[in-house]
Amino acid sequence: MSTVNTQRMHADEIDLDAPLVQRLVAGRFPQWAALPVRRLTSSGTENAMFRLGTGLVVRLPRRPGAVPDLTLEQHWLPRLGPLLPVPVPEPVGTGEPGEGYPWPWSVHRWLEGRNPVAGAVAEPERLAGDLGAFVRALRRIPPRDGPPGYRCGPLAERDEPTRAAIAELGGRTDTGAVTSLWEAALRAPVHTGPPVWAHGDLSPGNVLVDGGRLSAVIDFGCAGVGDPAVDLIVAWNLLPASARDTFRAAVGADDAEWARGRGWALSVSLIQLPYYWDTNPALAENSRHVVAEILAEAGLR
Repeated sequence: MSTVNTQRMHADEIDLDAPLVQRLVAGRFPQWAALPVRRLTSSGTENAMFRLGTGLVVRLPRRPGAVPDLTLEQHWLPRLGPLLPVPVPEPVGTGEPGEGYPWPWSVHRWLEGRNPVAGAVAEPERLAGDLGAFVRALRRIPPRDGPPGYRCGPLAERDEPTRAAIAELGGRTDTGAVTSLWEAALRAPVHTGPPVWAHGDLSPGNVLVDGGRLSAVIDFGCAGVGDPAVDLIVAWNLLPASARDTFRAAVGADDAEWARGRGWALSVSLIQLPYYWDTNPALAENSRHVVAEILAEAGLR
């Protein structure tokens, strides 16, 4: 049975628990004061999630850097949601600082489904097609006034932190092989098309499935416009190799974009791995999975 990870992951993170959330809800939304509050198991790193009754979920930033994500979601989710093929979080209220908690927080509608597990996807081809359709639909949304995506810039901007993470990993990975793969990704042609919308963090923890099909996509804190290649990371952090071509065809990614997407998957995982090695076991395990998949794809494992 999974347990809630309450270990601190960041130096500037604050402690959160169900009694605090109960008091915050009672003070801001008295109509929900009697609803039970339960902390949810999550591999998320920036926000804590608490189920409120059966139909709502409370989302609270763990640290100051996560607060702008809340504002972004409150503004953009009502605009993006109706244009996407599966449900996304629907904000129904914004909470205020109080009870010693220093930042705003949000209440969303509860979305049914479960997080899939990399290496144990029940119907990978169907899920690959659904994920591809979601990415393609998001890209079709007009980008006007959209904020720059947190992960929608050139891969070259990730070079220094990626190499630093490789050095920090040392003997815990094949540093020569991953460095070679990272340098190959940096040589991929840059995005020259118009900026388009990207989710920015399509990982198993932000995908919900039901009956083998994609049922919802959550956590749009990294969403924005730019080079959308980052949304290809789900091909390695969730889908098996046998379903990657289905996903790629559904998205319509050319060779250059696919290479950048692989680079994003590698960079994100390499940077996460030493940082969360001890504090977020689920995220560290998925990062190891991604590195192993990319090494295997290149015939280096």
